[in-house]
Amino acid sequence: MLTLTGATVRFAGRAVLDAVDLDVAEHEIVCVLGPSGSGKSTLLRAVAGLQPLDGGRVLLGGADQAAVPVHRRGVGLMFQDHQLFPQRDVAGNVAFGLRMHGAPKSEQTARVEELLDLVGLPGAGRRAVSALSGGEQQRVALARALAPRPRLLMLDEPLGQLDRGLRERLVVELRRLFGTLGTTVLAVTHDQGEAFALADRIVVMRDGRIAQSGTPLDVWQAPADAFVARFLGFDNIVPATVAGAAATTVWGKIPVPDGAPQGERSLLVRPAGVRLAPSGDGLACRVTARTFRGTRVTVTLQPAEGPFLEAEFGLREAPEGGAEVDVVFEAEDVVVLGPSDT
Repeated sequence: MLTLTGATVRFAGRAVLDAVDLDVAEHEIVCVLGPSGSGKSTLLRAVAGLQPLDGGRVLLGGADQAAVPVHRRGVGLMFQDHQLFPQRDVAGNVAFGLRMHGAPKSEQTARVEELLDLVGLPGAGRRAVSALSGGEQQRVALARALAPRPRLLMLDEPLGQLDRGLRERLVVELRRLFGTLGTTVLAVTHDQGEAFALADRIVVMRDGRIAQSGTPLDVWQAPADAFVARFLGFDNIVPATVAGAAATTVWGKIPVPDGAPQGERSLLVRPAGVRLAPSGDGLACRVTARTFRGTRVTVTLQPAEGPFLEAEFGLREAPEGGAEVDVVFEAEDVVVLGPSDT
């Protein structure tokens, strides 16, 4: 459906999109993640035709889009602020793209009713958009983007202005809706949870390049490097020398999975892989903080040497603040990353 080859965009001589290659298959949902300035929004604008390329190509359905204007690319766009037309009611907003394509009035009416049902707003066509909640405006913006049946739907931080509880509910609905319609989606977000709940494939960007691409499970279980791991929210990352089945670190010897890469690396220890041990049998630490997270407690540990260590325990086993504990590490929750850049 979509192919980028060597896509490059420069601002003031600096490559904000740096020779990016990316494929999106038909019916696939791809979410692009990355910190501010990583190039993710520029990538979206380049695909839409809103940002000209300084090098490379964008192809849709195998056709080069270099000379194709935005309104003829057959893509739908939905932005963070929704950009609804305040002077039009809900039906008028949803039907906008259909009118621009010259669809008959009867087709517009039927398509608007169909989409409002799909997005959970049946019978809302005559309502003023100013009277809608943030979540309802998001649904109207989505229906408007879907109305002309775009071959590719692009979302730029679509849920960014909504509160967390509403975002979590809507992202599940979006996944169901896109599956029902068979929509091909390229979405940009900074919210890892949103991306992992929505996507078939995750693309993590750094400094205008793709740092990692894979299924949500692959990216979560095996971050490509320390940058990706930290971006996903993991803090237990230290330089290590891996030899055989163990790694030497500032936290002592840590077991690694079978077949782990050897030599000078970065090491990630997932919080769930830090376990309490009998006194004297592990790494001595002091509990400096506890954070309640529903059925689990995140505990910050300060070893005698090295950086803080984050651990995760059940409610009943979590040590109290100020306690002196010993911990050991489970190899199944240890990930050997690329060469150390920590």
